[in-house]
Amino acid sequence: MATKRKYYVVWKGRQPGIYETWDACLAQVSGFGGAKYKAFPTRAEAQTAFRGDYADYVGQNSGHRVKRAQTDEGKSASVGRPIADAYAVDAACSGNPGVMEYRCVHVGSDDEIFHRGPFPEGTNNIGEFLAIVQALALLQKQGRENPIYSDSRVAIKWVKDRHCRTTLKRTPKTDELYDLIARAEDWLTNNRYKNRLIKWETKVWGEIPADFGRKG
Repeated sequence: MATKRKYYVVWKGRQPGIYETWDACLAQVSGFGGAKYKAFPTRAEAQTAFRGDYADYVGQNSGHRVKRAQTDEGKSASVGRPIADAYAVDAACSGNPGVMEYRCVHVGSDDEIFHRGPFPEGTNNIGEFLAIVQALALLQKQGRENPIYSDSRVAIKWVKDRHCRTTLKRTPKTDELYDLIARAEDWLTNNRYKNRLIKWETKVWGEIPADFGRKG
C-alpha cells in the first residue's frame, strides 16, 4: 500500500513554511525551542493553515479545522497548549467490551507510530494501558524521554500502579490481550522511565491526535 503524502506546516522554527517531507520539517524544528508544526493531508489545507494560527489546529486530527471546544479562558490558560514533540495514544472499542484496537501517533506530525488490533474483545482502558506501555518501551529503546498523552485517567493510573486492574474476564477471545497485559506489567515492574504521562485535555484541545474518528 502506498504511503499517503503529507505536507508539514512549520509556523515557528528555523525557517517557517510548508515542507513536503518529515525529514525536511524535522530539520526546521528539531532542537528549536517552542517549535510549532503539524502535518496536513493536502497542500491546500497546509496553505490555509500556514496563513492561520497554530492554536486553531493543534490537537485536531489530520489537519482538519473544527470548532474549538468552548471553555472559559481561565481553564484554557491554566492548561496551556499540547507539546508538539510528544506522543499520543488512543483506543477504539465497538462496545465496551467489544472489538478493540489501539494506536500511537506523534502529536506534531500526526505520523502513526504503531497500530495494534483489532482484538475480538477488549475495553478502551485496556487498549489505552497497553498503548502507553508500548510507547514507553519503544521510546526507551530509542533513548527518548518525550511525554505521552492519553485521554484515559484510568489507564494512566494503571500504568503508574504497574497493574492493569481490568474486570474483563479471561476467555478464549481475550487470551491474546491477557498475554499482552502480563508482558506490559512485567515491563513496568522491571523498567523505569522518565517520560511524563499527561492527561489530554479534550475540552480545551479537541480530540486527541490518536483518535480513530468514530464518534458521532
